[in-house]
Amino acid sequence: MSRAALAGVRVLDFSRLLPGPYCTWLLGDMGADVIRVENPRELAKQATIFGWDKLTPAERTRLREQDILARNKRSFQADMGDADVVGLLHDLVRTVDVVVEDYRPGVLEKLGLGYDALSKINPGLVYCSLTLCGQTGPYRDKPGHDPVALSIAGVTSRLGEDPDAPGFAGIPAADIVTGTHAAFGIVTALRARDRDGQGQHLDVAMSDCSMSLLVNLLSRHSDLENLPARGSRRADMGLWRTADDQFICTTDMEPRYWRRFCEVVGREDFIPLQNDVESRPAIREALNDIFKTRTRAEWLTLLEQAGTQFAPVYSVSEAMQDPHNRARGMVGEYPSNTGDGAVLQLGSPLKLSRTPASIRQLGRVPGSDTRAILNELAIPEEEVEKLIRNDSVMLSE
Repeated sequence: MSRAALAGVRVLDFSRLLPGPYCTWLLGDMGADVIRVENPRELAKQATIFGWDKLTPAERTRLREQDILARNKRSFQADMGDADVVGLLHDLVRTVDVVVEDYRPGVLEKLGLGYDALSKINPGLVYCSLTLCGQTGPYRDKPGHDPVALSIAGVTSRLGEDPDAPGFAGIPAADIVTGTHAAFGIVTALRARDRDGQGQHLDVAMSDCSMSLLVNLLSRHSDLENLPARGSRRADMGLWRTADDQFICTTDMEPRYWRRFCEVVGREDFIPLQNDVESRPAIREALNDIFKTRTRAEWLTLLEQAGTQFAPVYSVSEAMQDPHNRARGMVGEYPSNTGDGAVLQLGSPLKLSRTPASIRQLGRVPGSDTRAILNELAIPEEEVEKLIRNDSVMLSE
């Protein structure tokens, strides 16, 4: 097997919230050496918010192993506000290709860890900043999370079936699309550096990346003041409740599939009405009643035989057991670092034929690699011990 696609790329990861760790997860799975800098104050805050402070050390170790976004990363635990630690981080910056951070604009600059300071240390550095609204603009300093980004981008106004009120997405759509764009931006900047040897600053905003979710809508409608209302979807696609209180999704928008669908539900009279906007409410109401006459399993058999476009609406646990998801390597169990059974993990969504992604190690508890990383920097042992005594850097529990 060839070397991993990003083998030799070294990443210093200051990020804490979902977009940053998702970005570095993608890079780590492709072979990058990701060094995760974990601040004890941030760890304590997260533990309180999510109730992790009530877990035993063994339970917290297991939880970190289950953290998909922590895998293939080494953990360096240190107080980033400590002057000695900032010096160590400067030493680390000299050895890396990429820095990823998700602090509010100006925060890391005050610590001497902003782009201007670090690019002087390492001119080839690719420095990726992930924020809610970016490094410029009126909303530069605005705080907020995923739903705020989606709202600023106009996406929330399109969410849900209720024509009178928008809804939450129920998934971290802005976080994931931002992390993905960030990873793409980093690889692009590294490719540019291959040509001229120069690094650069990537300004990646959640609000910007969320607007990419509107691309299909904007491409198809010229009058943005008269977009189709929420809930006014087509009748040839839908989510249908079955007799056993399960759901099936159908997307038979092409005429030949719509014909097959209408035939299998016994309503051939709907075939010529596919694009009749006025008929859509009545068709949907009739289909709602029809799907309630059979169980999900019965409908799946009939739709499969008819060759229509459909899928069961899986629960998360059902999706983890689906044979297709398993065959694609999207779900698997991996041995625990502690030898305590297996840990469920998602696979990489990227399938490279020659340099595939890999899971080299599960998530390690904070500080697991602190000493090893200091040794790589050739820090004298007496200095390492001093840093540990002063709580400037921390080892794993």
